[in-house]
Amino acid sequence: MKYFVTLRGREHVVEIDGHTVTIDGQSTNATLEDVPGTPVKLLTLGGRMHRVLVARGANRSSYQLSVAGYRFDAQALNERAKVIRDMAGLSAKAAGPAPLVAPMPGLIVRISVGPGDQVRAGQGLIIMEAMKMENELRASASGTVKSVHVSPGSTVEKGALLLELV
Repeated sequence: MKYFVTLRGREHVVEIDGHTVTIDGQSTNATLEDVPGTPVKLLTLGGRMHRVLVARGANRSSYQLSVAGYRFDAQALNERAKVIRDMAGLSAKAAGPAPLVAPMPGLIVRISVGPGDQVRAGQGLIIMEAMKMENELRASASGTVKSVHVSPGSTVEKGALLLELV
């Protein structure tokens, strides 16, 4: 199966054939296992294991991935969906950094920024407790905090808008 995966603004060609994954022409062994009852997946890629938190994005092909405390927005399209998207002109990206949304239900523990603060890509913005673990939610891109929609101690549902960047 062939996919076109956009991550950090760059498109990668990913081909999956059993336990062999080819990313941009480089092949390696890979497995992906669910952790029952959680949104966590265990990805073994080239002999190295990674714990990946996967949350669906705004549409069927978009995902929010959290790996080692870093949050990434990704889009994965199969060949057919990519052709349809390209023909329909739906590949134009929104300008500016993505808003920070809750990847899962949880409790807001700490907010490290406020309106007007400058942030850089990868900077920790909010500490959220979910599944008895504290998760640091980080900026996916550099920008300025426009508004914060939560406060420490508040509970949020998956997909809730936490803060906006411009």
